[in-house]
Amino acid sequence: MQSLKMQENSKKTPDSVRFTDLGLSEPLLKAVAGQGYEIPTPIQAEAIPAVLEGRDVMAAAQTGTGKTAGFTLPILHRLTSGSERSRRQGRRPVRSLIVTPTRELAAQVEESVKTYGGHLPLRTAVVFGGVNINPQISKLRHGVDILVATPGRLLDLYGQGAVRFDSLEVLVLDEADRMLDMGFIHDIRKILAILPKRRQNLMFSATFSEEIRELARGLVNDPVEISVSPRNTTVDTVTQWVYPVDKDRKTELLIHLINEQQWYQALVFSRTKHGANRLAQKLERSGIQAMAIHGNKSQNARTRALADFKSGKTQILVATDIAARGLDINQLPHVVNFDLPNVPEDYVHRIGRTGRAGKEGEAYSLVCAEESRMLRDIEKLIRKNVERRTITGFEPLESLSDSHPGVGHTGSGSRRGGGYRGGTNRSDISRSGGRRYGSGRPNNRYQGNRQNRSR
Repeated sequence: MQSLKMQENSKKTPDSVRFTDLGLSEPLLKAVAGQGYEIPTPIQAEAIPAVLEGRDVMAAAQTGTGKTAGFTLPILHRLTSGSERSRRQGRRPVRSLIVTPTRELAAQVEESVKTYGGHLPLRTAVVFGGVNINPQISKLRHGVDILVATPGRLLDLYGQGAVRFDSLEVLVLDEADRMLDMGFIHDIRKILAILPKRRQNLMFSATFSEEIRELARGLVNDPVEISVSPRNTTVDTVTQWVYPVDKDRKTELLIHLINEQQWYQALVFSRTKHGANRLAQKLERSGIQAMAIHGNKSQNARTRALADFKSGKTQILVATDIAARGLDINQLPHVVNFDLPNVPEDYVHRIGRTGRAGKEGEAYSLVCAEESRMLRDIEKLIRKNVERRTITGFEPLESLSDSHPGVGHTGSGSRRGGGYRGGTNRSDISRSGGRRYGSGRPNNRYQGNRQNRSR
């Protein structure tokens, strides 16, 4: 494999590199400029030229690094050359397929394609489960150049004869590691089996784990391998705190933080669907506008909740890990771990919803004594000790760890306390999700425990 890896603390994209230097067409450069961008992110600077050259690409990147534009821009450039022929043929064949693990991510990728392809004569569509399949079939009958899909619904449509891939030129697997985690490996293999053998393959993942490399062996051909960051670290622009608190006082503490610090927008993560519903209801009863989003909600309800949150109509969005990846909310100021995640890597994905595109963000974790081991696993993974804070009146009866007591500041939460040493007794966990990545070994202990699969 050709490697274009950039090591930890290595060079950033030079200021001399502009989007105009990457070989993109004028309509695409116009769309990029219209979004206010001049300088590509590292993943864009590496991926765009490789895709334009027709190379297969394996890229380590997460949402928030600009990776979506890293593949949508060169795909749009490539497909434009054949658009006139496609229109003359009448029904347009699917020429590029982008597969994503969740409905929300699929919708956002299609939005990106529409944004950057606004000056091009290309059609796009997005298909996922949870909504009526008939409008999707109708749109596919008219033909689309670029199709964004979740695995289950894509196979349903193919099984009904609603979509063909005889003319497919480019396949993208976005967040491939997440698809493996969510149990989509068999669906992915079925999808690969129905595609033409001659095609360009682009695979984006949070890390190059052994599982991902095994999948890549049957997918990519002599790929350019791009890794712009070391693995499993949190974004520098996100300030993190741990608030020790008894389990039965978490809701009370969250309400205190929201009111005391006058949060106008915060994404709060709950470990379970029922817990998300209960927490949203309790916040509502306290006069705080809140809604829950999780896999048991209909797609229309999820879309409406997200739209209300983005517009400011809803103050607090309570989510399960279905929202840990793929939710792109501009300048989200606060993320709260009401419950720590079972899988340490999900902590990195969760707090990565804030502090994006160079903006500052804050991540709060409300941690009870029962979650001490989870916290140690997280700190081991990110190689960082998260600062403790104790709020006056909410001091826990039991410390997080007798061997690693929190050294924090007692007060209103407006001042910063001290750090501590701890959490080095567990083996490193490989599946990554931070801003910087590298290869690692899979930890199968956490596999097969995912919920909220999207079809």
